[in-house]
Amino acid sequence: MKHGNTEVQNIVEQLTAGIRYFDLRIAHKQYDPSNELYFTHVIYTHATVVETLQTVASWLESHPKEIIILACSHFEGMDFKRHEEFIYSLKKILGSKLCPHNEAILTLRSLWTSGYQVVLSYEDQSASRHKELWPPIPYLWANKPSAEELIHYLECQKRLGRPDGFFVAGLNLTTDRCFITSHPRVSLRTLTMENWNRVKEWLEDQKPGAESTCLNIIAGDFIGPVPFCSLVIALNKKLL
Repeated sequence: MKHGNTEVQNIVEQLTAGIRYFDLRIAHKQYDPSNELYFTHVIYTHATVVETLQTVASWLESHPKEIIILACSHFEGMDFKRHEEFIYSLKKILGSKLCPHNEAILTLRSLWTSGYQVVLSYEDQSASRHKELWPPIPYLWANKPSAEELIHYLECQKRLGRPDGFFVAGLNLTTDRCFITSHPRVSLRTLTMENWNRVKEWLEDQKPGAESTCLNIIAGDFIGPVPFCSLVIALNKKLL
């Protein structure tokens, strides 16, 4: 799931609903004299990144067998010093819950045994010096406004074969300026709702696993009004 202005549920509600992947776009506000960082996706969130991650850490303390993936990216307005300060904060808040990227065997059982609960990818070269941070996770993004175009893109990607390790299939619909000007009554939310039935049909047909056409992480917008989490979780039963 993507965390930004497309989501109205707070982070605990999202975790409780079953979301385990968070696309976190980090920014330092221009002309802000403080060191506070915010999430951004065109607009800034009210909650700071540190406050949100502290909430996540508390939730994980109460749910010791839950594993989450945090994908930090974009980093608007951040220089080397701010990256180092932010990475220090990440280590301080999440501590021993952070799974090192060089972990040899990555299974739920091995994570539980080691007490690791967070896989944290960091899309900046600053991460290379820190074993607790994972490299960027590939994100398959169609950048299309309709379910048919989205599905066509994802099916083409599947035929190429899945990447090694983690990767994300994004079910996010997007628009450009031409689409917006010719559809003045349409928002990203209404677009998602209008296309949901077709996306849902495709999603129910997918398989998890290691085969070349299998999916791994599935992300989407506006997961509150649609049964997104239950559908994705149910796919795991195909592995039984």
